[in-house]
Amino acid sequence: MSAIMALANSIMFTTYALYYVNELGLNPFQLVLVGTFLELVIFLLEIPTGVFADTYSRRLSVIIAFFIMGAAYILEGNVVLISESLLQGAVSLFVLVVLAEMIRGVGETFLSGAQQSWITDEVGEERIGRLFVRAGQFQQIASITGIILSVVLSTIALNLPYVIGGGLYVGLAVYLLIAMKETNFRAAARDDLNSWSQMRATFKEGSSFVNKSPVLLLILIVSLFSGASSEGFDRLWEAHFITDIGLPTFNDWNSAVWFGIFGICGMLLGLLTNEVVIRRINLENRSVVRNLMLILVILKIICVIAFGLAPNLVWALASFWLLGMFNSVFYPLYSAWLNQHIESGTRSTVLSFLSQANAIGQTAGGPVIGWAGVRYTIRVSIVLSAVMLVPLVFVFQKLRRQKENG
Repeated sequence: MSAIMALANSIMFTTYALYYVNELGLNPFQLVLVGTFLELVIFLLEIPTGVFADTYSRRLSVIIAFFIMGAAYILEGNVVLISESLLQGAVSLFVLVVLAEMIRGVGETFLSGAQQSWITDEVGEERIGRLFVRAGQFQQIASITGIILSVVLSTIALNLPYVIGGGLYVGLAVYLLIAMKETNFRAAARDDLNSWSQMRATFKEGSSFVNKSPVLLLILIVSLFSGASSEGFDRLWEAHFITDIGLPTFNDWNSAVWFGIFGICGMLLGLLTNEVVIRRINLENRSVVRNLMLILVILKIICVIAFGLAPNLVWALASFWLLGMFNSVFYPLYSAWLNQHIESGTRSTVLSFLSQANAIGQTAGGPVIGWAGVRYTIRVSIVLSAVMLVPLVFVFQKLRRQKENG
């Protein structure tokens, strides 16, 4: 599952900007609006779909998610054909892209929380740390393949990566219908499945668990500021390379090729880093994991600042690749650690609360960082992204002290 998702995402998103700008003709404001509508759908549906997964089935929620997301990506890859042939130009390409991204958002909410909850229940909390890091390696290997395919497919047709990526998602959903088992989840009683009462009860239980848990309240802060920081950095790092740093001039290679090379090198370094962590660090020791996450957050902040202030390509690439290496370890560890602090019965609902906080952070923080880039420079925006990660240091330090004192 991890490998196919990473392969499909890498195929689509390595060259998505070229498709959006060169073929669909979207302007910068429209590019921002596409992301805004996506996050709006996620914000509105995150909790209901999380409750659905906790009440009925995590497996069903995951499979529904992949079918919906695959259909959305295929739609997005065919918006020109749909607009010109089926709708006779009555609906603009921008509107169709927004519609496709909103459908994708529905699928994202079905997947969010349910996937992690399912695997945590199936293999047990103590094993997921190593499993998530190992899955990260599979993702990186698949992403390297996807980057190469994306560059090749985009030379044939800029929309082809979306069509192929969407097809992979649908194929994964079909495969999971056959292969995916759910042995440790207990659904609601049959008498309650035809009413909203069980879902309301699950929502209340999940929200109560968040309100009563000091740890999860702190993690809500982590999700909020992580979202604010990532939205700015993820949308601006390519522009920073192009406008502030400058890409190499070699054999008339375009930006898609260079970003593909950067991505492949970063994936290989991340793969090596994950292997070192798996072999050298005891990931079943929660105290070790907490300390490592604190260190990684500090290193991430340093790397983002260094990338924003980079005076040349070597400096920029070194800080960019180091950031990718630290992220390749941080996010699997954080996911595993997070799942260990949530009760099984409301895990998807609670994860949806946290994902909703992340969406709020992206929606609120992204425009602020974007405004800074327009008002000042992209360098200022990237440094501001790093500043938004600073509260995470205090949160993880507090979480570490709580456990030590406890």
